Amino acid sequence: MSAADPLPRLLGALLLATERPLTAEAVADLINQAADEEEWPTRAKPTDVEAAFRALTKTWDGRDGVVLARVGGGWRLRTAPDLSVMVRRLWPDRATRLSKAALEALAVVAYRQPCTRLDVEDVRGVDCGGVLRSLLDRKLLRIVGRKDEPGRPLLYGTTPEFLETFSLPDLRALPTLRDLESMRAEDAARAQGGPPDVEPAPALPDPEDLEAVATDEAVDDVDAPPPPEGDEPDPT
Repeated sequence: MSAADPLPRLLGALLLATERPLTAEAVADLINQAADEEEWPTRAKPTDVEAAFRALTKTWDGRDGVVLARVGGGWRLRTAPDLSVMVRRLWPDRATRLSKAALEALAVVAYRQPCTRLDVEDVRGVDCGGVLRSLLDRKLLRIVGRKDEPGRPLLYGTTPEFLETFSLPDLRALPTLRDLESMRAEDAARAQGGPPDVEPAPALPDPEDLEAVATDEAVDDVDAPPPPEGDEPDPT
């Protein structure tokens, strides 16, 4: 990109103004619409916009406290991870952790979606109606349809907000179950001063692996009543 290229400046302004991750396709459409109306000098291809985003990661790499990261399927400015403790002090009354119950339910849905409430309860061993309702309210989960079986139970899946909360570009970026087990084995080995002894992967990841990167407010199902059978929210 040349010094006269207006695209990096435009991307900087859009990233600062947006409330959602920006995709190269969306930005290219915006530019081309403006060019057609003679409000922008040149048209742009998504590949050119994507290349400009990638180039800007070298500018916003955390040294100035800001990182340009791919999250939720697009690009967004984030605060540098090492400054998170100080940034959270801007909101002293805002909780920054999900409850263990919420993390367990979220992990089940993330790795088994689309899945039903009964699927989650089979893994957790307790009623999950309240925590699923809370996660729906927090927009970390969404209803993606109904299962084709008697009763037509609702199917749950994760949302773009879930990806943003855990700084994931997409669901493919979730660590595999074997990756999680290997990391735990390596940590245990380092603590004991010996080589890791990796065991077979667990049925589901430990919720604490998600808790380590969670940035949303707490979700607790202690006082949240489960939705009555047959009275669950309609899929959207």
